Amino acid sequence: MQNLEKIKLAIIGMGYVGLPLAVAFGKVREVIGFDINEERIKALVKNHDETLEVLEEEFIEAKGLKFSNDINDISNCNFYIVCVPTPITDKKKPDLSPIISATKLIAKVLKKGDTIVYESTVFPGVVEDHCRPVIEDITNFILNNDFFLGYSPERINPGDKKNTIQSIVKITSGSNDVTSELVDALYKTIISAGTYKASSIKVAEAAKVIENIQRDVNIALINELSIIFNKLDIDTEEVLKAAETKWNFIPFRPGLVGGHCIGVDPYYLSHKSEEIGYIPQIINTGRKMNDGMPKHVCSLLLKSMSKKMIDLSDSKILIMGYTFKENCPDTRNTRVKDIAQILSDLKISIDIFDPWIPEKFSIENKKINFIKWPQKGVYDALIIAVAHKQFTSLKPQDFMSFCKSDNIIVDLKYVIPKEYSDIRL
Repeated sequence: MQNLEKIKLAIIGMGYVGLPLAVAFGKVREVIGFDINEERIKALVKNHDETLEVLEEEFIEAKGLKFSNDINDISNCNFYIVCVPTPITDKKKPDLSPIISATKLIAKVLKKGDTIVYESTVFPGVVEDHCRPVIEDITNFILNNDFFLGYSPERINPGDKKNTIQSIVKITSGSNDVTSELVDALYKTIISAGTYKASSIKVAEAAKVIENIQRDVNIALINELSIIFNKLDIDTEEVLKAAETKWNFIPFRPGLVGGHCIGVDPYYLSHKSEEIGYIPQIINTGRKMNDGMPKHVCSLLLKSMSKKMIDLSDSKILIMGYTFKENCPDTRNTRVKDIAQILSDLKISIDIFDPWIPEKFSIENKKINFIKWPQKGVYDALIIAVAHKQFTSLKPQDFMSFCKSDNIIVDLKYVIPKEYSDIRL
């Protein structure tokens, strides 16, 4: 096995996953954090992370970390970790273009004996069946003879300062036994929680993708239950609190399912499953349920507005929260966007207040009316969409002060007591 001290490490992709990983390694060894986005690299060189995942003092502690967008700076490396997005297309099919592009970039500088490890969430077989041929075509190298592959899925939870990269067990794997040992040994240098060595790359890929599918399906079940209980005029939160008194009841809450993981990953395994001739039933049904929640929320709101004789054409609605989760600036795949779009299509005036939205994002998305702070007494309806700490610290009267006397308050996150809200999931 290659000596750990001889590893020259480069991490490709300085986003929500790659940057914290690079910082963690930078505290114990030399590492190059590479990204093709020049503006992103310029900001990181100045110890500024717009994702807020890494604080300035953490940059300073990572003395071995250097940033670059120049491929020449990683040409002398011999160990590459790929941390690029794996999104879906408009047709909800896996978009492997970022991971293939990163693979091609590395292949241009790959040398005999080098190792590439992938962290991006994929379906089983992507590393060996999609990335491997790209490398071999460009380099004429042979896997496990001239170069080696590994997979160690990311488990980053954006905005979570408690469950950090070091405190979460890391799954590792390699294209052969020696590589598997090397990959595992390298990650052990930064993961205090320890590692779990999977038997193969495909096993590691599958383990990652089902983590998020399990959550997606469970949330879909709770979302469906909330629809049933709403029709029965039963408060869903009270039902869940009662059920949670049993030791083995899993605590989930209904809501919008967005982000770059839970709302995306099920489509990866579903795609692979359909390729081999099996159409997933539970996975697809769960996705359909969760994708339909924005429309369901809008339907509840519009029915309530109709009962109160609120004129849609002259109404004004405030949405509090836009990011896909609380206390995080991440807007990727946020389902709040869907709610805003549905209401805007009905010519309803929408204001969105989210203190976590970067000013750059609001400038780039001029069609969305982001506001600095809500005016008092001007809104016909208010939707609490994200439970940011700035919102949970408010009193019910604070929310009501933003509204007209005859109003509707929709609380999607159980932020205020139920007696102050008109609609809850």
